Amino acid sequence: VASGTGMGLPAAVRDRVAAVHRGSTLLERLRLYDGWAARYEQDVAALEYRAPHLAAASLAFAFPGPRAEARLLDVACGTGLVAWELHRRGFRCLHGVDGSAGMLERARSTGLYQELRLCVLGKEPLSAPAEHYDAVTVVGALGEGQVPSTVLPELLRVTKPGGFLCLTTRSNPSNLRYKAELEAALGQLERSGAWQKLLAQEVEYWERATSEEESTRGTGYISGVVYIYQKCPVPHLEEG
Repeated sequence: VASGTGMGLPAAVRDRVAAVHRGSTLLERLRLYDGWAARYEQDVAALEYRAPHLAAASLAFAFPGPRAEARLLDVACGTGLVAWELHRRGFRCLHGVDGSAGMLERARSTGLYQELRLCVLGKEPLSAPAEHYDAVTVVGALGEGQVPSTVLPELLRVTKPGGFLCLTTRSNPSNLRYKAELEAALGQLERSGAWQKLLAQEVEYWERATSEEESTRGTGYISGVVYIYQKCPVPHLEEG
């Protein structure tokens, strides 16, 4: 298939990805994710989906302390793609939440998580106590019709002061309105002194586009962005 026509992706993969992004209600989408769980990793491999790798690499680069003891929360953890990447970089204490029971079942089978919980973010709070995690990741779920940008204060609540938040979103045309909303919310929290921005990295080849309209300048890929924030107050290094 020429790259211009359907981007060279198998039609079934294109349809499954499109269905999830198009899902009318949150519950409808979660049901689609349940059904997608078994084929999800093959499909994202076909998409050349780089967000888990890029996010984990960025977080590891920003993270100052020893990684093995650090407690991390992987929000919208899916089948555990982010956990694999974090584990490879020495993070061992991983907790995950997702709105799809089917996805959580897959994540459980990886053996990478100490704790997994069903949680529909945006509809219910996280079950974790305040200031519990050294880092929180939300990779791939901050998008149109998925996790709303209104969850940011809840993510901050469970993060320790000085802890890190690693977030990603897509920059393809159908997500631009959401991205603008997200960035407005990120900026507002920064101006209020809740956190400081360490990184906002635009990545051109985020994943393969499922349609010509979504493709960045005809590359056949869509672009995305990785954000790293640090919750205030940032602990000062001891003098002496």
